[in-house]
Amino acid sequence: MSIKTISKGFLIAGMMNMSVLFFSKFFTNLIIPKFDPMVMSNFGLMMIMIWGLAYISVAYNVQHVKWLIAVFAIEKLIYGVIWINWHFQNNVSDVFKEDFLAGVFYSIYGLNDLIFCSFFSWVVLRLNKEGKNP
Repeated sequence: MSIKTISKGFLIAGMMNMSVLFFSKFFTNLIIPKFDPMVMSNFGLMMIMIWGLAYISVAYNVQHVKWLIAVFAIEKLIYGVIWINWHFQNNVSDVFKEDFLAGVFYSIYGLNDLIFCSFFSWVVLRLNKEGKNP
């Protein structure tokens, strides 16, 4: 995979995080925070957007920020684990009953995070193999 393609991956990761604006209806959707008030409060959703901006900010300099990308992978892993745990303790159909967009959000956000955790991890391993950013 070329650096250009990897850069696109970072841009996509950032845009996926920015999609919380859509799912939260620009922070007016009360159902998302209702079902996970600690992680998915409006503040939490805003922080997800900040992480997205961080991904976008390094998209064209990935070879210089290997350890930051490792932090991104850990952050995505944490959100993925939280999502899995949420599904063990909750029923997403309850969310869908109250709001379709919130239901879609709770159905997919952790899968998205685990996919990008894998992507970020792969980038770190690739940069390590190439000896970038020792």
